[in-house]
Amino acid sequence: MKTLLYFFLLLGTSTFAQQKYLTKTGQISFEASVPSFEEVAAKNNSVTAILNTENGEFAALVLVKAFRFKNALMEEHFNENYAESHLYPKATFKGKIKDFDFKQLKDTYKISGELTFHGVTKPINNVTVKLKNTDGNITLSSSFKLLPSDYNIKIPSIVKSKISDEVVTTIELLLVKQ
Repeated sequence: MKTLLYFFLLLGTSTFAQQKYLTKTGQISFEASVPSFEEVAAKNNSVTAILNTENGEFAALVLVKAFRFKNALMEEHFNENYAESHLYPKATFKGKIKDFDFKQLKDTYKISGELTFHGVTKPINNVTVKLKNTDGNITLSSSFKLLPSDYNIKIPSIVKSKISDEVVTTIELLLVKQ
């Protein structure tokens, strides 16, 4: 009798449980380079993200100090002067993938939500995301542009010509079923 009870409890929980896919090792990178000047680019390989396949809700967390630059001095300036990671240690995104249907996964979707960076929260609307079923896991990738000025990041006039006004941000995630 107990075995039967446990079976029905387990069946009921799995039927009503939401399917979640997660990573703690996702990658986000950005580039704000301009021609003829030193590359302004960084990568972060410790993005935590979760996707709820029942409703398309998506959330990501990035530790700002985990961005790595080729140039150590550039990394120091990014953390101290621009991102002020001692004051704003995390960046987050919370949103929803439009028309998401896990049972009939398409290649391309649009996502909208809110990005919080440098203490500022801004809406991000209709960004294209690519999804792919990879051996029972989900690969999510996207590339979009952000403006430093939208997040109250001041670029000093002495380096303004060496940094692009638009920051191309790219995300690559392998989300594993939990």
